[in-house]
Amino acid sequence: MALPTAGDVHVSSLLTNVAVSYIQRAKNFAADQVFPIVPVEKQSDRYVVIDKSDWFRDEAAERAPGTESAGGGYDVDTTPSYFCRKYAFHKDVDDEMRTNADAPLTPDKTAARFVTQKLLIKRERIWASSFMDEVWGNNLKGIASSPGAGEFIKWSLSGSKPVKNVEAWKELIESTTGYMPNVLVMAPDILAVLKDNSDILDRIKYTQRGIITPEILASLFDVEKVVIPRGVIDTAAKRAASAVSRIVAGKILLCYAASEPSIEEPSAGYIFAWRGLLGSSAYGNRVKKFRMEELESDRVEGEMAFDAKLIAPDLGVYASSVI
Repeated sequence: MALPTAGDVHVSSLLTNVAVSYIQRAKNFAADQVFPIVPVEKQSDRYVVIDKSDWFRDEAAERAPGTESAGGGYDVDTTPSYFCRKYAFHKDVDDEMRTNADAPLTPDKTAARFVTQKLLIKRERIWASSFMDEVWGNNLKGIASSPGAGEFIKWSLSGSKPVKNVEAWKELIESTTGYMPNVLVMAPDILAVLKDNSDILDRIKYTQRGIITPEILASLFDVEKVVIPRGVIDTAAKRAASAVSRIVAGKILLCYAASEPSIEEPSAGYIFAWRGLLGSSAYGNRVKKFRMEELESDRVEGEMAFDAKLIAPDLGVYASSVI
């Protein structure tokens, strides 16, 4: 055996520029990309809903000389309310861990990112369960053939017409509310299918790149933006075989979302974020670090207080089994 050996001249240690950590990017989550955030100072309160029919009724009348004009009013409902539930998660960094950590490990920084990731996943799942489900005024389903009322041909099948479908869905909303939908939320697996859909490809083949992107689809469907919720979750228990899946799959939501909270126009949904706690951001979240002397550790703790609230069901169309 030739001496010295490789083991004699090199002792394995941690690389200082590489660490494998599955941190999902914040932009993968859709919860803060669709509906306006309403900052609130109280954890719970009420908000006002003005009756839609009172605004749409034709009540102006011809006025004869010397007579009063036609008049009327609108009903105001102050019973709807929100409640910002608080969600929290922590990671303890003990003194021994911090002292013995080798580069590139940074226990305190990683703990903050770990805690934030847990809160983002929780927020996305609550957002998805609140809005990406059959809670809307129009709930549709994709089928293989001969669609009837509330049905359409799955977009993964030959002969499907995604653009025609979306146009019909837009009409469902605008014809009953007067508002044209401006946001389309589309699961990533649907986006992948549309990249091979002949109806879509035929319409973009003469564009500059001929490549289907959310921006191209927004232009094609004539909406302000297409949001792709790319978040994933592992539903398996710790150290069990991994069971990773998309948080949102095979679903679409077409809706009208106001650009900001307003008393002059409706929005399909709002995110009420409790900012009343010291240090809370616009989304009602904060990350704290404090000493746990009995554990000889520093605790990195994150909190998020919000309510994902469906406001106007008639401003949305939900489609399931799209592919």
